[in-house]
Amino acid sequence: MKSTKITEQLNIKFPIIQAPMFLVSNTAMVIEAMKCGIAGCIPALNYRTLDELRVAIKELKAAKVEGGSFGFNLIVNKSNIKYKGQLAVLCEEGCDFIITSLGSPEETIKQAHKVGIKVYCDVVDLKFAKKVEGLGADAVIAVNNEAGGHRGNLTPEELIKTLVENCSIPVISAGGVGCKEDIDKMLSYGAEAVSVGSPFIASTEANVTDEYKQACVDYGAEDIVVTERISGTPCTVINTPYVQKIGTKQTWIESILNKNKKLKKWVKMVRFSIGMRATEKAAKKATYKTVWVAGPSIEHTNNILPTKEIIERLVS
Repeated sequence: MKSTKITEQLNIKFPIIQAPMFLVSNTAMVIEAMKCGIAGCIPALNYRTLDELRVAIKELKAAKVEGGSFGFNLIVNKSNIKYKGQLAVLCEEGCDFIITSLGSPEETIKQAHKVGIKVYCDVVDLKFAKKVEGLGADAVIAVNNEAGGHRGNLTPEELIKTLVENCSIPVISAGGVGCKEDIDKMLSYGAEAVSVGSPFIASTEANVTDEYKQACVDYGAEDIVVTERISGTPCTVINTPYVQKIGTKQTWIESILNKNKKLKKWVKMVRFSIGMRATEKAAKKATYKTVWVAGPSIEHTNNILPTKEIIERLVS
C-alpha cells in the first residue's frame, strides 16, 4: 500500500486504524496492531477510572515500536462526565492521536495540540466536517452507512468524495472494510486511510465472550440491523433471536417523550445508560440477552483469529 498523509502523520506502515470499540478494544489488541505497522485506538470509556487509563497509556508507550502508533477515543459531549479528566490524562501522559465523537472537539483540539497530539474527528456529513476543520482538526473520520455501532447515512463513496472535494484536511473512511479489496476501494475514492473495527471483535485478544466472537463468524452482512434500543441513536447490531424479540424501535413512551424538548436529553441519557449496561453484559457474560454490536464487514470474518492474522488478511 502506498504512503498517504495519514501514514506520514502517524508514522505507520499501512493506512489503517484499528477502530476504538466500546468494551472490545484493549491494550493487547493495540500492541499487536502496532507490531504489524498500523495504528490502534481504544475508547477512554473502556477504563472505569483515570488511574486505569493512565496505566494503559504507560503500557502502550512501553510497547510502542517503529511503524506503529496508538491513540484513544473521547466522547466529548456532556453525557461523558469523565471527559475533562480523561483529556487531561491523555495530554499529561501522551499518545499519538485522539479521536473525538459525539460533540464539539474544540477543547480537545486546543489542549491536544499544545502537547503535539493529533486530533481526528468523527463526522457524518460535510457541515460538521467543515466545522471541525475550522477548529483545527488534523483529519476527519468519515463515518458512513456501513459502519458498525453508530453509523452515518451516506454511502462510503458519496461521503468520502464529498469531503475530499470540499475539505483541505485528510479524510479517513470508517465503515464497510473487511478485506484488502475494501481498503483499496476506499482509498480509490480519495480516503487517506481507513478505520476498521468489526473484524477485530473476533480476535483472540479481544476480551469479550467466545459467544460474541463466534456470532461474528456465524452471522453475515445480511444479519446486521439498526436498533434504537441501545443509546437512543441508531446503532447497528447482530439480528439475534433476542433482538428480534425486543424489536429495534424505541418504545411508544420514549417516542412521546423524545418529542418534548425539555425531556428529550434526559430520556436519551436514561436509554443510553440502560442500553450500555445491556451491551456490556452481553459482551462480557453468558446471557440470553444477546445485544451484540457489529457492522456488516463481519461478512469476511470466517474464524476467530489472532489480531496479527486479521491484519495480514487486510493488507495482503
